[in-house]
Amino acid sequence: MVPEFTKIFSQDSHLYTGALVLLVSILLARIAPLPRSLQPLEWLSQVAKNLSFKVNHTNRAPSQQIIAGVLASILLIVPFWAILSFLIELAEFPWFFEAVFIYLCLQDDHFRYIANEVAISIKRDNTIRARSLLEPWLNRSTHSLSSVGLCKATIERLSTTSIYGTVSAILFYAIGGVPLLIIARMVKQLEFSWPIYNPQFKYFGLPIYALSTLLHFIPAKLWTLSIAIQGGPKSIVALVNPKTTATPMNEYQTNEVVACALTIELGGPVKFNDVKVNMPKLCYGNHPNENSIRSALKLNSIAFSLWAIAIIVLPSIWALLRVIQG
Repeated sequence: MVPEFTKIFSQDSHLYTGALVLLVSILLARIAPLPRSLQPLEWLSQVAKNLSFKVNHTNRAPSQQIIAGVLASILLIVPFWAILSFLIELAEFPWFFEAVFIYLCLQDDHFRYIANEVAISIKRDNTIRARSLLEPWLNRSTHSLSSVGLCKATIERLSTTSIYGTVSAILFYAIGGVPLLIIARMVKQLEFSWPIYNPQFKYFGLPIYALSTLLHFIPAKLWTLSIAIQGGPKSIVALVNPKTTATPMNEYQTNEVVACALTIELGGPVKFNDVKVNMPKLCYGNHPNENSIRSALKLNSIAFSLWAIAIIVLPSIWALLRVIQG
C-alpha cells in the first residue's frame, strides 16, 4: 500500500508541492510581512511615480499621453519580469524561489492589522494617527479626511486588497505559475501608482488600468462572491446587478457588495493634492464608523478562510480520487 501511495503521490507531486508553497507563502505574508521600505513592489511604485513626472505631460494631446503610458508600462514591466522569470527557470530549487516571489507579491495582505489600528485610533478620536497610518496605503490625500472618510477609505482598501492578493495569487499561480502572478501583480502596482480617477493620470494611466481591470476581473468576481454569500440575497443581487460602473470598476463593484452586506455608505469625493474629484456614492445605509471597520474585518477574515481551506481541500480531494482509482 505504501509503495502504491508513493507512486500515486509522485505522479502529481507538482500539484501538492505547489499547494504547499502557496499556502505557506500566503500565511507567512499575513503573519510576518516585510517593512514597506523593503518591499520590491513599493520600489516599483516609487520608480513609476518618478518616471511619470518626466514623461506624463498633461498639456499634450490625449493620444500622446496614452502612448507615453503604454511605453512607460512596457519599460517598467518587461525587463524586470523577464529577469525574475529567468531566475526561476535557472533555480535548482524552484519551489523555494516561487515561495519567495509569492510572499513578496502578497505584502498588502498585512493591511488588516493597519485597519484594526485605524479603528482603534478613530474610537479614541485620534484622527491624526489614523491619517498617518492610512497615508502609505492610499494613492490619494488623507490629510483632510474626517472620521467618516477614514472609515470609508479603510473599509474600501481592506475589502479590495485580496482581489490582487490572495485570490489572484491562487488563480494565476495555478494557471501560469509564478511568472504570470508576477506580471499581474506588477500591472496592478502600476495601476495603483497611476490611478485613472486622478486627473493627472486620466489618459496616461488608461492603458495600464484597462489591462489590470481585464486581468483581475475574474479574481474580483470570485472574491466578491465570497463576501456576498455572507451578506445574504441582497448582496448577491448587488454582485450580479451592480448599480454603478465607476472606475476603478473591479474595486467599485466589490465595495458595493461590501456596503450592501454591512448596510453602510461607501464611496464619495476624493482628493489628489487638494484637487477634489467627485466619485459616486454607494448608499446602502448610514455612514460607517469604527464598528463598521471591525465588521469588514470579520467579512474579510471569513472570506480569506474559505480560500485558504480551498488550497487544502482541493488537492486532498484529488489525492483521494487518485487513491480510489489506483
